[in-house]
Amino acid sequence: MAGLKTYFLAGHSRLPQGMAAQNVFESLTITVEIDKKYGVIIESSCTLATEHGRHYVQQILKGHSLQDGIDEIVESLKNDYRGKAANALIAAMKDLYNQYISYENSSHV
Repeated sequence: MAGLKTYFLAGHSRLPQGMAAQNVFESLTITVEIDKKYGVIIESSCTLATEHGRHYVQQILKGHSLQDGIDEIVESLKNDYRGKAANALIAAMKDLYNQYISYENSSHV
C-alpha cells in the first residue's frame, strides 16, 4: 500500500508472575500506529487481559508525539495505571521508543 502517512511499531516486555494475561501471553506487547511527519500516536493496542485495561492504555498513548520523548507517557503509567502490569507497560513503551528512534535514525540517513 503505497503512500501511507503512518507506520506501525511494537514494543515488548515480560509480564510479572501471577497476572491473568500471563496465562495467555509470556510477554506484554504495545503496538502503535504513528504519523510519519510528526511522530504522533494515532492508534494503539496492548496485550493486557481486560478490554478496560487495553482501553485505558490507549487513552494514555493517543495523541502523544514520540518526537517529544516518552517521559510524559511513563509518568502517566507510573502515577495513573495501578495494575500489576505497570512496570511491564513502561518497559514495553521504552522498547517501542527505542524502535522509533532506530527507525527515525535509519530513515533519515
